[in-house]
Amino acid sequence: MIRLIDTVLLDEVSAEAAASPRGRKNRNFHPRDDYPGHRLLNAIEPGSYIAPHRHLDPSKDETMVVLRGALGLVVFDAAGQVTLTQKVGTPGVLPSGRAGDTAAMGADAFPELLLSEAWPDAGTAAAVAAYVEWLAPRLLMLPLAQATRARLERAAATQADAVAQFFRLYPAVSDTQLMNALRVQARLNQAQSAA
Repeated sequence: MIRLIDTVLLDEVSAEAAASPRGRKNRNFHPRDDYPGHRLLNAIEPGSYIAPHRHLDPSKDETMVVLRGALGLVVFDAAGQVTLTQKVGTPGVLPSGRAGDTAAMGADAFPELLLSEAWPDAGTAAAVAAYVEWLAPRLLMLPLAQATRARLERAAATQADAVAQFFRLYPAVSDTQLMNALRVQARLNQAQSAA
């Protein structure tokens, strides 16, 4: 079956993304999740954040083609160190003598948590703060300033199981006692659910 990706479809998926609390929306073209090739549109609104993730299955490479707008891409190595920061945008003609539309950007061009925490209205600020708190166990995989790491470790204290899941990917730990206590709690949780 031929899937035509036209302005109408792009507008429709973009509108769904804008209406979504997460600020993004997938439109899958593959028939089911276990299908070997996943083809989809992923509309991502400004301010949305996709947590660091990787596809370990060698048949699951990820290719991105930006059809509208631009996004910031951050690539990590296996130790969680940033190896690339890149602005990825729609292709276009770059006039001679002009540079920068799709040039690599330094790590300082992105907010530390890859999501702005400064919002003008209290409702959005509270929603972002709750989202960052929920993401804390995952955000701890990033290279962070000591104060940010300590704040996120405290925020992750309610998610012992997630901390235990991602702990080996943390490049540093601020409060060893807290992290060890959370890992012990996760093991107790595991033992309790197995009983």
